[in-house]
Amino acid sequence: MSELATLAPAADTGVWRGRRDAGEAGDTRRLFEIVADRAVPRPAGVPVLLGFCCDAGVLRNQGRPGAAGGPREIRRALAGVPAHGIGRFIDGGDVHCEGDALEDAQQRLGQAVAAELAAGTFPLVLGGGHEVAWGTWQGLRAHLDAQRDRGRVLIVNLDAHFDLRGSRPGSSGTPFDQIATDCLRRGDRFDYACLGVSRLGNTAALFARAHALGVRFVEDVDMQERHLDARLAALDEWVADADHVYLTIDLDVLPAAVMPGVSAPAAYGVPLAVVEALTTRLRDSGKLRVADIAEFNPLYDRDGCGARVAARLCYRLLGG
Repeated sequence: MSELATLAPAADTGVWRGRRDAGEAGDTRRLFEIVADRAVPRPAGVPVLLGFCCDAGVLRNQGRPGAAGGPREIRRALAGVPAHGIGRFIDGGDVHCEGDALEDAQQRLGQAVAAELAAGTFPLVLGGGHEVAWGTWQGLRAHLDAQRDRGRVLIVNLDAHFDLRGSRPGSSGTPFDQIATDCLRRGDRFDYACLGVSRLGNTAALFARAHALGVRFVEDVDMQERHLDARLAALDEWVADADHVYLTIDLDVLPAAVMPGVSAPAAYGVPLAVVEALTTRLRDSGKLRVADIAEFNPLYDRDGCGARVAARLCYRLLGG
């Protein structure tokens, strides 16, 4: 059985539905009308959604559970978005974490990501807590190893937190420390940029750990709209030196008023316009291999606001 076949179907087929305007002139398609399920052939470059339905990492990190329901609600918000220039994308189904079996779920996610990359598609993973990043990384690394590709991988994390905790077992607070440890074991460079860091959300010890690992980071106070040109210029330089890019977006990087549905809402945060501009620049770089969106918690959303914000970022990564 292929690894693709091990995934559960998307939460339910009812999420992919919406308003039809077939009686109107012009292109009235919405995303629910162009999505295909995972059984279809995979043309090169087609985006594939993968859900990671998991609360285990957030619970281990003493956060608010509920992100396991994130993939379903993000899909629901995506369904009614006008397709515009998006021709096709595939819903590849979900990886479910059973109880506290986090490491098993991360491994299965890695297998699914690697299989999609081997098929030539662009995996877009919907979390789940930010423990999703360790699973996504395993998939990207396995694929590159299978290709004997030793190219430099740049990790760009839009996040209020470093997620560099050294405690084990792993949690939503440890994925980039786990990646750093993996890179050290392999003799690879740990090329990690964390943008949107909150000084009030990270201890002095975590800042020291970031410095020790050579992490490039920018605090949220320097990630406002007036800083965007400088941030884009720096990002372009980093990408130019990389062969592959992995983008991971923790939605708690956004202000709480924009993104209420997360485990740790941001009192300050990075404006959506800045997050979207950085995301689009990486999408258009030609080097983005995989992306994930983490920490959306529908239990704490307000009027579907957070779901629509997450869907907007997904829409950009799908090519809209």
